[in-house]
Amino acid sequence: MKQFLPILVLVCSSWFQAGGEPRNAAAQAPSQAAPQTVNSGLPGSSPGSSTPAASAPAVSEDQKNAQKAKAIIDQGIQALGGPAYLSLRDREQQGRIYGFHHGRASGAGGLFWSFSEFPDKERVELTKERDIAELYIGNKGYELTYKGAHPIEKKDLEDYIRRRRFSLEAVLRTWVNDPGVVLLFDGFAIAAQHPAQQVTLINAENESVTLYFDSDTHLPVKKSFFWRDPIDKQKNLEEEVYENYRAVSGIMAPYNVTRFFNGDMSNQRFLNSVTVNQALDEAMFDPNSGYDPNKPPGKQTGKR
Repeated sequence: MKQFLPILVLVCSSWFQAGGEPRNAAAQAPSQAAPQTVNSGLPGSSPGSSTPAASAPAVSEDQKNAQKAKAIIDQGIQALGGPAYLSLRDREQQGRIYGFHHGRASGAGGLFWSFSEFPDKERVELTKERDIAELYIGNKGYELTYKGAHPIEKKDLEDYIRRRRFSLEAVLRTWVNDPGVVLLFDGFAIAAQHPAQQVTLINAENESVTLYFDSDTHLPVKKSFFWRDPIDKQKNLEEEVYENYRAVSGIMAPYNVTRFFNGDMSNQRFLNSVTVNQALDEAMFDPNSGYDPNKPPGKQTGKR
């Protein structure tokens, strides 16, 4: 069943100076020289009238690079919906998911329903009957069946939490606003067959994530990040490709999402519908509420 989960999810330089005794007079000359004058260009001013020359603080190449990266990210957020995207409260997605093992399909695609309440709640319902679900609340995870709720295996939970921390929503809504995060403009690239601008974000824990924004639409088309396996100490690369964007209640949502693990396709989702800000039933995020997706909303326990 784990193959069906649509689990959702980046340094700097210096200068020099010298002097000496034979140059004392020259060193003092600037302070004795007449102040520099410029023509103010205001009515009544003459070429000889004096106004102090404005001096702007120098901007380093690193600062220019960071400003370029921030401008590209801001363009991307605006393309996604701007304030509407940043204030997204909840989202419901329905579609079909396909799992892959070493890049090969590992079974027929299955139906799924995903309900997210930002920043850290998600419920994923599987099978046509929607009688199997996985529930994530903060740093806890549960598998829900007719037998009740059971904790999700530790490794599966760790994988999910990692992907959520590096998710596109987390990066664009949380990482960007962290003053400890370094922004780098990496230049131009081809990502998912799109000409793109590449930006990397690096947090205080030295974790990094790279985003690729379409040069024409400014929408994010790809995301990648590395992580080191705590067991074998090997680095792993996870990537997501976003395609087929459609407008949904003021935001742009990708209806096709493909995930890669170390270069191999591992997961593909094709969405049929997306709705946002529908005030989801709180009972669906309670593992002990007995929530049944096949019951009318008014019959649920824990309805807010």
